[in-house]
Amino acid sequence: MGQFSTPGQLARDVLRFARTIVPAHCAVRFLDPAFGTGSFYSALLAEFPSEQISSAEGVEIDPHYGIPTADLWAASSLRFRLADFTTLDPPPEAEKPNLIICNPPYVRHHHLDLSSKTRLSEVAARSSGIAVGGLAGLYCYFMVIAHAWLAEGGVAGWLIPSEFMDVNYGSAIRKYLTERVQLLQIHRFDPAELQFGDAQVSSAVVWFRKCSPQSNHLVTMSYGGTLCAPKIHREAKVSELQASRKWSRLAQAALRTPVGRSKLSDLFKVKRGLATGDNSFFVLTEEKATSLDLPRQFLKPLLPSPRYVEGDVIHSDVDGLPLSSRRLYLLDCDLSEDEVLRLSPPLAKYLGAGREKALETYICSRRTPWYSQEARPPAPIVCTYMGRGLEKRERPFRFILNNSNATALNVYLMLYPTPMLARAMGKDQQLISKIWEVLREVPAEALLGEGRVYGGGLYKMEPKELANLPADQIMALLPKNDAEGMIQEEMFSNRVA
Repeated sequence: MGQFSTPGQLARDVLRFARTIVPAHCAVRFLDPAFGTGSFYSALLAEFPSEQISSAEGVEIDPHYGIPTADLWAASSLRFRLADFTTLDPPPEAEKPNLIICNPPYVRHHHLDLSSKTRLSEVAARSSGIAVGGLAGLYCYFMVIAHAWLAEGGVAGWLIPSEFMDVNYGSAIRKYLTERVQLLQIHRFDPAELQFGDAQVSSAVVWFRKCSPQSNHLVTMSYGGTLCAPKIHREAKVSELQASRKWSRLAQAALRTPVGRSKLSDLFKVKRGLATGDNSFFVLTEEKATSLDLPRQFLKPLLPSPRYVEGDVIHSDVDGLPLSSRRLYLLDCDLSEDEVLRLSPPLAKYLGAGREKALETYICSRRTPWYSQEARPPAPIVCTYMGRGLEKRERPFRFILNNSNATALNVYLMLYPTPMLARAMGKDQQLISKIWEVLREVPAEALLGEGRVYGGGLYKMEPKELANLPADQIMALLPKNDAEGMIQEEMFSNRVA
């Protein structure tokens, strides 16, 4: 059900920090709407004077935890409810909690059915006036639904995945934090220091007060270490957050990408590699393709996974095939099944054997014919889509020079030259190699500033994020007229768009 138990020490740190925000004279009315077994309540009792705690309430949906939890805290003054918090009505204003601390359930959107999403979205809109998109996880709904429960002037601290700071679906949370409440602090833990042993997510604690926000209000953005002793922190205006595409780098001045005149999108169209729908069926070794007697015109050479690529250059033989100990092919055919049967009975037999399993996949079931592939010609440069940590290499992403006719799967991002860059490459046969050399020297900080990070130091780069990389140094490699023409062409296309 998406619950991840909050470690005791982390819970203590959160409530210890809460004491620095909540005035000592304020009578605390506490609520944890995803109570679990009561880590935060236990920390509340340890960190706040008993005379300051006016009331405490916990809500837990899962009876597996809820029933023993009710027994555990039966002798305390806790009001405990075994219920779905998102279905409950908030109390009258005088009884609303003024301190909400919560580690909400982390259920990804594809595990929420349509009716649940619709209901949660309606409750969120009524509670906060914020429209939460269908790609949001359950924790996003929890935060905005709890808005109707928090007393005016009350404080909330939410322990949530830090991905909301950068991803598109997190825009609803970012909007809520800058327009509906007074955001106090966001502390992002170092992704290499997982806060939960059973979840590979990078965590953040978000603190805010329920009152009208002001654009000149200063928000503390901190990173690493602990809540009370972060490694890095800085102040940011709410207006700065509203104008920023990515919040995670606001606390990390060292990881911020320098602003330049040109971006990589001026030179390349960046696309994700192929998503076949079923790699076990569509990706074949040379030996398997030969044994099945499949026609060569329907077999496209394919780059191996990055872990099988030694070095950062893909060399090829005289036929343009990658020189690799792991030679792979992609099955791609756009003929009808009747045409396939006439042309190649062995291919028809192979397709028939895999049809039922492949058509169960989302991608194959929506293609016509189901065994055709997206158009992804070979790209002269590819970039790895994911990487873990910086221990073994200077940066988590690799730029690989592709001197072969092989296309790539979606473990790579593919860099296709724009028409003007292609013309410049026609004048200088070494230009693509020079560009690749520059890309290899891009500081890790610049790459990390554009990408996103998950728990355990897993870094991920989407096409639009890579396209946003500054490219002034690459642009300097082009003849002056070509570079100026490229910039003017981009400016014109933006005006037309």
